[in-house]
Amino acid sequence: MVEFSRYYIEFLGTLWNNIRTLFTDCIIGFWVRIFYTDPKQYIKNLRTWAWENSNWKVSDWIALVLVTLVNVALIVLFIIWIIQLCRRYFRFRKKEVEKDDLVQEVAILNQKVIELIDEKNKILALRVSQIGGGVVDPKARVMERGTERESKKNKKVKDVNSRFSKLISVDEIYQGEPEYTVIRPDDMLDLQALIDRFIKFSASQLHLYYSKEIIARFFAGMATSKVLILEGISGTGKTSLPYAMGKFFNKEASIISVQPSWRDRTELLGYFNEFTKKFNETDFLKAVYEAGYSDKPNIIVLDEMNLARIEYYFAEFLSVMEMPDKSEWKIDLVPAQDGDPKLLINGKLLINQNLYFVGTANKDDSTYTITDKVYDRALPIVINNKADYIDAPYTDSVNLTFEYLDEQFKKAQSEKGISNSTMENFKKVDLFIQDKFKIAFGNRIMKQISLFVPVYMACGFSELDGLDYMLANKILRKFESLNLTFLQQELKELIELLDKLFGKNAFKVSIAYIHDLEKMI
Repeated sequence: MVEFSRYYIEFLGTLWNNIRTLFTDCIIGFWVRIFYTDPKQYIKNLRTWAWENSNWKVSDWIALVLVTLVNVALIVLFIIWIIQLCRRYFRFRKKEVEKDDLVQEVAILNQKVIELIDEKNKILALRVSQIGGGVVDPKARVMERGTERESKKNKKVKDVNSRFSKLISVDEIYQGEPEYTVIRPDDMLDLQALIDRFIKFSASQLHLYYSKEIIARFFAGMATSKVLILEGISGTGKTSLPYAMGKFFNKEASIISVQPSWRDRTELLGYFNEFTKKFNETDFLKAVYEAGYSDKPNIIVLDEMNLARIEYYFAEFLSVMEMPDKSEWKIDLVPAQDGDPKLLINGKLLINQNLYFVGTANKDDSTYTITDKVYDRALPIVINNKADYIDAPYTDSVNLTFEYLDEQFKKAQSEKGISNSTMENFKKVDLFIQDKFKIAFGNRIMKQISLFVPVYMACGFSELDGLDYMLANKILRKFESLNLTFLQQELKELIELLDKLFGKNAFKVSIAYIHDLEKMI
C-alpha cells in the first residue's frame, strides 16, 4: 500500500501539472497569437505582395490604404458597440439594484412604523393602567364585584365592537338597513342613452371629456369583469374616469393609492393587533364593507396599481372572484366573535356584486409588469389620447341601482349575440394563432368575449368592433412575451387572414397593435 500511495501521489501531481500547463499554454498562446504571431504574419504577407511584387501599381496602393482604413473603422466601431452594450447592461443592473434596494428600504421603514405604533399602544396601555391604579378599599371592592358582573353583559357587545371602529361607524350611518334608491322615470335609460348622458354630465359639470368609444368599453367592461384596468400614458384621464363615473351614479368612488412597499393582503385590508385586540382597518376595507349596504354601483380605484406586484397584494380577490357561486365570494378577516359588524358574517367579508375594482396603470421603469394572471381575469381599457373639448349643456347625474344596470347588461347579452358566421371566422383566427404562435384563447377569454361584445353592440358599435378590441387586448397582448424576431412572417400572415375573413381593415385595433409589435422587433 505504501508503494501504491507514492505512485498515486506522483500520478496526481503529474495530472495537475498537465492541466495547469494546458490552461497556461492556451491563454498565453492566445495573446501571443493575437498581439505577436499574427501581426508578424500580416506584415510578412504585405511585404511579399507589395514590396517584392513589381506588378503593384498606384491603384493597388490606394486600394490597400482604403481597405485598411475601412477595416480599422469596422474594428473601432465593433469595440465601441461592445463598450456601449456593456455600459447599458451595467446601467440597467444598477437601476434594478437601486429599485430593489429602495423597495426593501420602504418595506423596512413600514415595518418600523408598525413596531412604533405597537410600542405607542403599549405605552398608552401602561398610562391608562397607572391612572386607574389607585388604592381601593377591600370592602368597597367586594361590593363593586357584584355590579361589575351585572354590567359586563351590557358592555360586552360595545367592548367587542370597538375592534372594528370604522365598520361599526358604517353600521351606524345606515342604521343596519340597506340603501334604497328610487329611480326616476327620466333616469330609466338604455345603454346608448346612458353613455351620451355621462359624456354630457362629465363635460358640463366636471370639465372632463371622454369619447363615446372609451365610455362604451368601460360599460362593456363592467358587464364582463369586476376588475378593470385603465392603462396608457400619463395625463389622459385614467383616474378621473372612475371618479367621474362615481359622481354620475351619485356614489363617490373610493380612490386608494397603491404603495411600492405593498407585499400582501394586509396592505389592503389591514390586520388584527393582538396587543390592542383591535383590527387596524383601512379605507379599502371600509369601502368594500360599505358596498354591502348600497344598492348602487360602487367603484374602488386602485391608483397606480402596478407600483407593487398586483398578484401579491390582490391575489386573494382575484382567486375568490373566480368562484362560480357568487355567494362564496368571501374574504376571511378574523375568527367570529359576538358583536362583530352586522355585515361581517362568521368573520368573513362578502364581495358584493355591485362592487367594481378599477386599477390605473402606467408603463414605465418605475412600475412592475402586469402578469397574464391579472390580465386574464381583468378587462383592460387603453387610454392613450385625450378627448376633444365638448360643449355640452348642463346635464344631471342619474339615480340608478346596480340591479337596473345589470338588467341592461343581461338584456343586451340575450338580444345581441355574436352571429354564427362571425363566430366561425373568429374560431379560424383562434386555430391560426394556436398553430403559428402556440397561444390559445381559453374558456375564460371566450366567456369574456361572449359577455363583452353584445354589450358593446348595445352601446352603439358593431360585433366586429367588439371582437377586434378583445382580440387586440386579450390575445395579441400575449405576443409581447414571444420572440417576435422569428415570427415576422407569421404576423404578416395574421393580418392577411383578418382582412380575408372580416374585410379589409375591419380589425383596425388589432392590425395597429400588430404593427406596433413589428416596430419592437
